[in-house]
Amino acid sequence: MSRETNDLIQSYIDNPAKQRQLYKRTLIIVVISQMFGGAGLAAGITVGALLAEQMLGTNAFAGLPAALFTLGSAGAALTVGRLSNRFGRRMGLATGFITGGLGAIGVVFAAVLNSVFLLFASLLVYGAGTATNLQARYAGTDLASNKQRATAVSIAMVSTTFGAVAGPNLVEVMGNVALSIGVPELAGPFILSATAFIVAGIVLFAFLRPDPFIIALKINENKQKTEPKKIPEKNHLNKKRITVGALTMVLTQIVMIAIMTMTPIHMGHHGHSLGAIGLVIGFHIGSMYLPSLFTGILVDKIGRTAMVIASGVTLLASGIVAAIAPGDSIFLLVVALSLLGIGWNFGLISGTALIVDATEPLTRAKTQGTVDVFIALAGASGSAMSGMVVAGSSYEMLSLAGGVLSLILIPVVIWSHKSKAVLTSDKKVKEL
Repeated sequence: MSRETNDLIQSYIDNPAKQRQLYKRTLIIVVISQMFGGAGLAAGITVGALLAEQMLGTNAFAGLPAALFTLGSAGAALTVGRLSNRFGRRMGLATGFITGGLGAIGVVFAAVLNSVFLLFASLLVYGAGTATNLQARYAGTDLASNKQRATAVSIAMVSTTFGAVAGPNLVEVMGNVALSIGVPELAGPFILSATAFIVAGIVLFAFLRPDPFIIALKINENKQKTEPKKIPEKNHLNKKRITVGALTMVLTQIVMIAIMTMTPIHMGHHGHSLGAIGLVIGFHIGSMYLPSLFTGILVDKIGRTAMVIASGVTLLASGIVAAIAPGDSIFLLVVALSLLGIGWNFGLISGTALIVDATEPLTRAKTQGTVDVFIALAGASGSAMSGMVVAGSSYEMLSLAGGVLSLILIPVVIWSHKSKAVLTSDKKVKEL
């Protein structure tokens, strides 16, 4: 680093007021980037399965696009995490978003050329955008205190709502735009995805200065010079919290992705239009992100474990409603998919807070990236199996199975209570 850069970093280490200003500024930049990132994510999710069904001529592999871009997001999560750990959030997140945008451009060309091979390869690359959209939630926590962490995650996520809700509702508009330039209708939303992801990456690269992760790392190094090393019991406690947080996010991701992926196919078979499908998915994605601000406050106030239980119960309710809803009932599908989004939201924010609580700045981004790899792999598994389950049985069976699977979160919480690890963490967070 240059002398000027070192002096700038030192000025933040020595000045808590400047740290608070950078924390607020970081949240603003993350909010702006997430608005675009949400649009890029949502547009592709809405029509990915439909595009694959159209090109493959069968719905048995309709879950494959979601599986591919979530699998691609697994590799991207690891890469973005390692880049962030080495060079800072700015470089890691900007690279991930721009790469995802290039993948979306590849999907458009695949549709024009009717190339299934190019489609699959591009969806893998497109996954970088979805992984980065998720990892951006960590950027706001780098300079947050314990009692601000879940709220910081929530602010990043709630901002995604604006783009995430707009994306599905622009499906028909982008479809018409695509047709007007000679591109297949279902590839239209990926034009929006490409633009949105690239803009999000440019915003982060241009404005996320100084890098909050690098500042947090230097602050931690300064503290370690005067504070004793962690005792073994604290290290064991942190491992428990990481395990509970990771399991929570993995299970909620499997259930959410599986049901969400097959809902457009289910609706298409019952004669619903692209507009109706976009409406339902728009409510779902809005429910994934819009409750975030309140969820973060609840996680910080009543504890991580209570919200993990709430996540499991909400996902169960979603599965039951989706299973009993008539195929022609948009209202009940909206209710089911909204509950699905809320349950995922509870699990992701409480799990994320546990991970941040349990990690130190030196290895935080790397650990977060590794956990997000497992989340992405879980989503890929859920989406890949969802098409096979529906083809072999029904959408109703898939929904019910997903709801029941979410109940595993309760034994996870019981296990954490017995270890007393997470309970101790909750108590300390409340006392701060």
